[in-house]
Amino acid sequence: MPDILYEDNHVLVAVKPANVLSQEDRTGDPDMLSILKEYIRVKYQKPGKVYLGLVHRLDRPVGGLMVFARTSKAASRLSRQMQTHEMGREYLCLVHGTVPPRFTLIDYLIKNEQLNKVTVCTGDEKKAQEAILHGVLLFERNGLSLCSIKLDTGRNHQIRVQMSHMGHPIWGDNRYGQGIPGQQIALWGYRLTFEHPITHQVQSFMSLPHGGIWTQFQDVLDGLFQSFLAAREQAISGPAPEKAFQHT
Repeated sequence: MPDILYEDNHVLVAVKPANVLSQEDRTGDPDMLSILKEYIRVKYQKPGKVYLGLVHRLDRPVGGLMVFARTSKAASRLSRQMQTHEMGREYLCLVHGTVPPRFTLIDYLIKNEQLNKVTVCTGDEKKAQEAILHGVLLFERNGLSLCSIKLDTGRNHQIRVQMSHMGHPIWGDNRYGQGIPGQQIALWGYRLTFEHPITHQVQSFMSLPHGGIWTQFQDVLDGLFQSFLAAREQAISGPAPEKAFQHT
């Protein structure tokens, strides 16, 4: 059972483990949507099929925060936030080399469905999709850069492809970078912010990766968490407190 950070009658926020599918595919391997549907069915003793809406996805090898909708109304409103880029999704990644302190990448991507692989292309190519991300260098150590990435668009394999095309592939990515079989890709969805579809309060959550290559940056990750806690305290003590932050 994945970590569940928050749930009410309308939304559920959980942490997808790395290498677990977001939703069912032809492999029949365990997926978050099915796991959480079964969790709801058992916990609330619901007969028949359980409704749970998939609002967004994470690539199979990528772990991190996901929000699901427990009603069709919530699904519609959260999906609208995704489409209008009002839902904030931020990722941590470890990439090879030194990146600029701040950078924005704008590319056009196209997916080869047969190979399940995405490449950068020109904007006039048929089925090309614009991909935009913003990055901040958090720390550099041992030839690796720890970056925070914010997406303006949500394309297949977007961060992996754009960072590789920039010349800084993600550590452990054997599809688009220099990874080797057995390495776990160093990409994690660590921040998620959205407006609650019913109460309209801002919901903000954090989940940090641990173990493996991430241990080389544990002190930096701890600092991120402390900053998150400080922001929570400021929000609580301010004139218009937001929903309490969650962390796993």
